[in-house]
Amino acid sequence: MPAITADTLTLPRIAAPAPADTERPVRSITTGPRGFEGEGFPVVRAFAGVAAADLDPFVHMDQMGEVEYEPGEPRGTDWHPHRGFETVTYMIDGRFAHQDSHGGGGLITDGATQWMTAGSGILHIETPPAELVERGGVFHGIQLWVNLPRADKFTAPRYQAIEGNEVKLLSSDDGGALLRVIAGDLDGHVGPGATHTPITLAHATIQPGARLDIPWNREFNALAYILSGQGTVGPVAHPIRQGQLAVFGPGDRVTVAAQPQQDPHRPALEVLILGGRPIREPVYQYGPFVMNSKAELVRALEDYQAGKFGTIPPNALMPHRP
Repeated sequence: MPAITADTLTLPRIAAPAPADTERPVRSITTGPRGFEGEGFPVVRAFAGVAAADLDPFVHMDQMGEVEYEPGEPRGTDWHPHRGFETVTYMIDGRFAHQDSHGGGGLITDGATQWMTAGSGILHIETPPAELVERGGVFHGIQLWVNLPRADKFTAPRYQAIEGNEVKLLSSDDGGALLRVIAGDLDGHVGPGATHTPITLAHATIQPGARLDIPWNREFNALAYILSGQGTVGPVAHPIRQGQLAVFGPGDRVTVAAQPQQDPHRPALEVLILGGRPIREPVYQYGPFVMNSKAELVRALEDYQAGKFGTIPPNALMPHRP
């Protein structure tokens, strides 16, 4: 699981907790079911079974892979629409190609993030590049949907390409964990992702036996999803493992610890930590549209069918089928 790595001894360190700080308790731990997306690539539905109010401002998250494809096996999505939210594709290992109807696009690879604001409407495709389809290889990433508030539902579409070397790298106070801040603020250190809805998104690698204790905005919710390995979360050390999501209650800090013994093939605990300021508006979702009412969903479908989300460009990227 390469993502972006660094020597934690040389990085800025997260401040240790103040005496008055409180750890956020764990409200729930759920296990994401496995399924398939797009043309048939395997995913874990990370948010399945969690109340929408606990997820707000997030709508949906899939862990894509982790899978070692044989030649000819890789799959992605074909061209499809979105409206009313932002899609965040974070590639931990492997490669994914993106293109959209508003000129955005590129190759997302080890540790890079594609941040697409669908806003008023967009068409896009995400698919493994031809060389990955032909040769096979590792594929592992995250796709997260971040809701937009009513005032920004019809904002102009936007594309951000965040390369792996652009994320903000930090160390835990004891040097036992590496944090990659993709978006938002963590202890005064700001990640490169520009968001409409205030959020923090970070990927942490916690060495066996180490404990990560980070400050967290009291106005934000807080979630921790285990990408790989096993450990504990919260002040009473609830056990948690790969494919599980922890929802935290109120407080000042989020704590995650790695078990001293890890699978030899998964030498550290890998965890995605995320949260944001809840929007607290009605959410009506139908497939790739996330709006505030049923009437807006009907309008989104009609606008898409009328071609108002843009057009697939000439010589467009298409799924490669050997």
